[in-house]
Amino acid sequence: MSGMIDTQELGKRYAIGAARNTGASVGDLIASPWRRLRGRSLRGETDFHWALRDVSLSIGSGERIGLIGRNGAGKSTLLKLLARITHPTTGSMRIVGSVASLLEVGTGFHPELSGRENIYLNAALLGMSSREVDKQFDAIVAFAEIGKFLDTAVKHYSSGMYMRLAFAVAAHVETDILLVDEVLAVGDAAFQRKCLNAMGEAADTGRTVILVSHRMNAISALCDRVVMLDGGRVVLDSRDVRDAVRQYLISPDNTSRSHWQAAEHARFVDGVRLNAFYLSDINGSRVEGPRANDESTYVTIEFDLEKDEPALKIGYALYASSGEVLYWSFCKDGPEPAWPAMRPGHNVLVSELPRRMLNEGEYRLELIAGFHFRSWVARPDHDAPSIALEIQGGLSDSPMWLEKRPGLLAPALPWVRRS
Repeated sequence: MSGMIDTQELGKRYAIGAARNTGASVGDLIASPWRRLRGRSLRGETDFHWALRDVSLSIGSGERIGLIGRNGAGKSTLLKLLARITHPTTGSMRIVGSVASLLEVGTGFHPELSGRENIYLNAALLGMSSREVDKQFDAIVAFAEIGKFLDTAVKHYSSGMYMRLAFAVAAHVETDILLVDEVLAVGDAAFQRKCLNAMGEAADTGRTVILVSHRMNAISALCDRVVMLDGGRVVLDSRDVRDAVRQYLISPDNTSRSHWQAAEHARFVDGVRLNAFYLSDINGSRVEGPRANDESTYVTIEFDLEKDEPALKIGYALYASSGEVLYWSFCKDGPEPAWPAMRPGHNVLVSELPRRMLNEGEYRLELIAGFHFRSWVARPDHDAPSIALEIQGGLSDSPMWLEKRPGLLAPALPWVRRS
């Protein structure tokens, strides 16, 4: 062991039977003495869930680690262990230096206290003295961009203001290790860039930064090493960040080839049930395998509605293999008379991918659904259903350039002689 952080066969197990038993039926409670006499437990009493298994890592000073994986992979559990919020069930860990963690928006804030008061409270919880806070106070306030709300109780803050203030404090605490869990999911693009720059500067001064994020652009921009978890285990540990991101985006768990199908008994979420998301041809038949640049390919979304939902928007996001967003498309992007009708019952929406536009390569499409200015049903970058797309050939009818072109796009644009 020689790093700032060393773990050996780290594991974390949770008992899940206790939670189930809180809702035990009357029959279970009546039968429980008889079951105990027979050596049997109540339903679920001996059930356990391993959130983390056999995790061995060595992380050095100044490293920028991107911790990636699907929801439930064990990312947040690992950060909680490293932050000493919870203890491992098996294995051991050694941490050299002080740790600042930002695991949940607003953790360590008191809702009745003002932003000013919470700066001192949160900094104290992270190990910073009042004198040290005094020196950093103006920089924290400037970074957080909360301005006139500094002396307002934080219970009146939006989630974005909460996050900005919490990150500002964590970024200015002089600790050796900074743990950050998905804070980039809140806040605008400008502040997200500001956070990435701050984490990069922290690593440049020798601080170790571990970032959990579903945003592969952020991982690619900040990190020099990627650790991917699946089922609580490390399945990839690589310094080739670009390749690690590509593997994550095209992994079977992340994309189900060219189609996604909901579970048989999927439930409605806010009156919407997403059923299927797939690629189809001009006849509506599902397609698999590579598609040509000039071939007609349609994005198809099937869903059910319990009632009319005028505020509902459904569409998809298209990502390059690097994780970069190429575009978002919604069914209500055009003028209102052109919006497709969505009625109670079963609905199928179809949109053609732009032909003669995408370059050869691998892409990912993610289903997006939500209510305008209200809530998400399938939120982008948060484990929304996704499918894979591969473009091969069909770039141009011209004999002048037959191979793959540079760049993400390969449009065949018309040219004319004007004079």
